[in-house]
This record gives sequence, C-alpha cells and structure tokens, in this order.
Amino acid sequence: MVSISLAPFRSGGTCSTATNWIKKSGSGPKELQAPMNAHLQTELGPDQESVWDYPRPPKLEETTEAVRVVFGGETVAVTRRGYRVLETSHPPVYYIPPGDVRLDLLQAEGGSSLCEFKGIAQYWSLSIDGKASAMAAWSYPDPTSRFSAIRDYLAFYASRVDECWVGDEQVAPQAGDFYGGWITSRIVGPFKGGAGTLGW
Repeated sequence: MVSISLAPFRSGGTCSTATNWIKKSGSGPKELQAPMNAHLQTELGPDQESVWDYPRPPKLEETTEAVRVVFGGETVAVTRRGYRVLETSHPPVYYIPPGDVRLDLLQAEGGSSLCEFKGIAQYWSLSIDGKASAMAAWSYPDPTSRFSAIRDYLAFYASRVDECWVGDEQVAPQAGDFYGGWITSRIVGPFKGGAGTLGW
C-alpha cells in the first residue's frame, strides 16, 4: 500500500489553503496577480461556465448529466445521480454514488489527505486484468456537514484512468498531480493546476 503525507493544498479534488489568489496591493509574484481579470478576458458562449464565477468556499451541486469512467476496457462507473463540486479557478469535480461504481475493481490505499472544506480523503487504486492505476480515485468516508451528501461517493482522476465522459464528451484532466477536475468544452478557464498557478 502507498502511504502519503500531503500538505493541505494537495488534497483530493479541488481544495487549497492558498486563499490569497488575488493580490489586493498590486505587488507580489506575477502568478498571484494574473487571475484578477481572467474571468473578464474570455467571452462565454451559450451554456458555458467560467471557473472564475465559481464560489469559494466551494459549492456542491446535484447533476443529472451522464457521467462515465472507463479503465482497462471496463466501465468502472456510470451514473446520472452524481454531484459536482464547484470551486473558484478549478474545473468541476464529479462525485459518483458508490452504488454506481464497480467497487469490486477498487482497492483502498493506505494514505489520506485533508481538504479544509470537505474533510479527510480516502484514496483508491484500480486493478483490472493486470492493469493497475494507483490512487485513481478518492472519497470522503466522514465528510464535513456541508458536504455530507457525498459521503462515500467516489471521484476519479481523469489522468489516471483511460476515459472519463460527461454526456457525449470525453473530458480532459486538470493539470497538476493533485487536483482532479474534469474539463469539457462547457468549462472556461484559465484553470489552476499548471505551472505558475499554485498561488491562485
């Protein structure tokens, strides 16, 4: 089993303790100033959402969109009963009820991490016919009261499985090694996660 000890900003999903993503003084590292007008610089098309309009603390939202995860030629999860977590600067993270996940293909990892909003995350690996992906998913077995609706729901890193889908569109993974947002054509950035964005 993998044992991990992650700083709070490396928590499952979207959480970050770097709250000063906008510098009020106008001074400081360039990467902290860049997002200030990011949401004003991109025109939104019909039905598009800017991640800079998402709130912080994050919002939990039910979704009936078809969500699907594929790994090793198997559909690992599929649901229309999921939730989205929406947080400033991050693409949505989709949480899938355990009843809609192939739990027989998952193995609990030994590590955990802390999200300041949702609580302590448990990690899961995937293994199918000799093909494995460590820490491919995470869940909150004892979430904070605000996020109690996603107790034991699972979220998957799009970068650690073969395919993730929202409706008929295959998603792109959020950049970085610790955030798990799913990017579709509906979602407009710039997104936290890439080089130079840690302070956003």
